Amino acid sequence: MNTAAIKLLPGRYCNSLTEYSRFVTREVAIGDVPMGGNNPIRIQSMTTTDTMDTIGTVEQSIRMVDAGCEYVRITAPSIKEAQNLAEIKKQLRQRGYTVPLVADIHFTPNAAEVAARIVEKVRVNPGNYADKKKFDQIDYTDNEYQGELERIYQKFAPLVKICKEYGTAMRIGTNHGSLSDRIMSRYGDTPQGMVESAMEFMRICETLDYYNLVISMKASNPQVMVQAYRLLVETMVAEGMNYPLHLGVTEAGDGEDGRIKSAVGIGTLLEDGLGDTVRVSLTEEPEAEAPVAITLVQRYVERSRNEKVHGPWSMVHGQNNGSANSPFTTRHSPYEYTRRHTYEANAFIGGHMVPRVVIDLSKKNLKDPSILNDAGYLYSPLLDKYNMAEQSVDFVYLADELPSFNLPGNLKQLYNYGTWQTLANKTNCHPLFTLQEYVNAADRSSALNLVRINYAGLDSEEFGLMPFDQSLILILETDALHGMAEQRSFFFKLEELGLDVPVIIKRNYNFETEDKVSNLKSQISNLQLYAATDLGALLVDGFGDGIWIDAPEIETKIITSTAFGILQATRSRISKTEYISCPSCGRTLFDLMVTTQMIRSRTSHLKGLKIAIMGCIVNGPGEMADADYGYVGSGTDKVTLYRGKEAVKKNITSGNALDELIGLIKEDGNWIEQEELSLN
Repeated sequence: MNTAAIKLLPGRYCNSLTEYSRFVTREVAIGDVPMGGNNPIRIQSMTTTDTMDTIGTVEQSIRMVDAGCEYVRITAPSIKEAQNLAEIKKQLRQRGYTVPLVADIHFTPNAAEVAARIVEKVRVNPGNYADKKKFDQIDYTDNEYQGELERIYQKFAPLVKICKEYGTAMRIGTNHGSLSDRIMSRYGDTPQGMVESAMEFMRICETLDYYNLVISMKASNPQVMVQAYRLLVETMVAEGMNYPLHLGVTEAGDGEDGRIKSAVGIGTLLEDGLGDTVRVSLTEEPEAEAPVAITLVQRYVERSRNEKVHGPWSMVHGQNNGSANSPFTTRHSPYEYTRRHTYEANAFIGGHMVPRVVIDLSKKNLKDPSILNDAGYLYSPLLDKYNMAEQSVDFVYLADELPSFNLPGNLKQLYNYGTWQTLANKTNCHPLFTLQEYVNAADRSSALNLVRINYAGLDSEEFGLMPFDQSLILILETDALHGMAEQRSFFFKLEELGLDVPVIIKRNYNFETEDKVSNLKSQISNLQLYAATDLGALLVDGFGDGIWIDAPEIETKIITSTAFGILQATRSRISKTEYISCPSCGRTLFDLMVTTQMIRSRTSHLKGLKIAIMGCIVNGPGEMADADYGYVGSGTDKVTLYRGKEAVKKNITSGNALDELIGLIKEDGNWIEQEELSLN
């Protein structure tokens, strides 16, 4: 990574680090649904039908619009599909649907030029539009590199001129996995390379006086995605640009994993006021994506009513940036991951230890050992013993309740300070103090002392009187509307004070009273999305040594799974197999949902392994560079298997592909039989 270039940037990627303020961008006309400026954050998705299936595409588009989509994207891999967009658009209009259509283009400039005369917006991927990816490392001289840019201009300028003539908008959509060899050779596989890939095309547009642009920086790794968008904003502002942002985590997967991974990436940026349109990419039916995106975006409607409004060019003139609005100065870089340095308390939390998970069991039946099953400790009545699952929590909070059975020896118990004092046997039992209790306590644990605190507590008299030693852990709480920013401010203040105490981030969610959600499925979905945003936004920046999700209406097993899902999505703590699966589109060569579930059913026990499942090669080997193995559609009933970036088994029949994939994993020594896991 070219860190020298990064260090020149002061970190002004949003209006404020400490209060909600939406970054106002240029308004872009897309049919009759404008984006950017002061318009609402728009919702969109993409069809999965064959574009030549006119009726199927029209009907699926209608389902998407009815689910809340304000733009519908359709793939156009060749001229014939681009031409058929006219018929799709005609039939939608005949049925009363005026939704703007977006043509998705990758390797075919001639298809883009046809589509731009028909639809309201075209999406081009700069890594695929004028380049072919061969994974060649080339040392370009400056003159040679400039020659490549001139070649790109010649190939791209005709599309820009057509868009300008027809009033068609354009998204320049960088994908982490499809950076060109030219970009990779000069910038590496980095957020900076992603930004420069888009900026080259944006600069061409501006030389041609075309400004109807939307920009995206998608990656399957939320950490990379967040860093790339931040760097994009900083770079745009430095060059006098403020184009709208399309937010998305690509190949997020399905179910809980897909929702949590999407929320970590998209939610982190929404928290900082970035984003003008959202697409959640799930390996599910496209109409399932819009409700998730709407839930993510809706949280910021109330915040926007309370925000301090900043002009669209305020950042260019050095105003309303994080440094100006914040009393904090921080050495933290928003463009690269660095975990906050803390001491290691009791060889258990902080330092280089993985973030810990706390679960509240104080309202459960503490006479039944099986209550720990949902916390990852599987109780066998026959053997009267526990087996740890891959997702086993580290602390249980019991408040003032005492269990009538022995807990596992590696599970730590938290009690309110007054109750902890009364325990005859304090082994593995630790006190939870209020700030005042801790300052005045005559009796503290020699191992771990946990103290509840919020941001305001930093300015209290009690905080100034706190005895600091390496048994101390802070439990950081908030009830602020923009709680993530308040908790982030807390970490900035600790840095300013030179304190390296470990911190567990705690968030409380009460959906019945706050959100009036009566449906349990909706409650669970909201918990996953909100917690992944609030906690994930801190973890992707290296803040937090543990997480505590408190949601009284939600089952313990859901809270446990959500907590570990957030840690997995932020790459903070790996507890399961990770699937990088695309959401499907008209280019897909097999049923993504069925295939993903089939692969998951036989490989989900391979903790830490990353498996990519791609319907075609558009984002293929590049996006899979972050995966250990790839399963990619390469033709009708044909699959190609990858080891990292390398295609190792080509054009296997679909019926044999999964067995071949498992054979490849076994050949590399990465396979574990499920029976072996159960014995452990």
